[in-house]
Amino acid sequence: MSMLESLNETSDKAMNLGEEYISKTQEYYELKVFQQLTATTSMFCKAAILGSLGFLVIILLIVAGTLALNNLVDNMIYACLISAGILCLLGAIIYAFRFRIENIIVRSMSKQFFN
Repeated sequence: MSMLESLNETSDKAMNLGEEYISKTQEYYELKVFQQLTATTSMFCKAAILGSLGFLVIILLIVAGTLALNNLVDNMIYACLISAGILCLLGAIIYAFRFRIENIIVRSMSKQFFN
């Protein structure tokens, strides 16, 4: 009978260790998900704040540049057309390099999420 009791005691220990391992693994994954969610949320908040400020800066620079062009060409319509042409050119350049921009973003995000 002592062999059966020893086997029963060993299996109880193994079962307890297995349950403890599952519990710790679950806690780890809960903390990992929490870390990823907070990192993602803070990243989106920072991007929204910096993006909106950057957008305002770009708008003010465009208006100032258009007014400066108006002084150079002495015609507001031509100054607006030149500014619009420059913006279209910048948009085309960014569109041409969109895959490189995506690759940079994916690389920087993968470093954060897969560490």
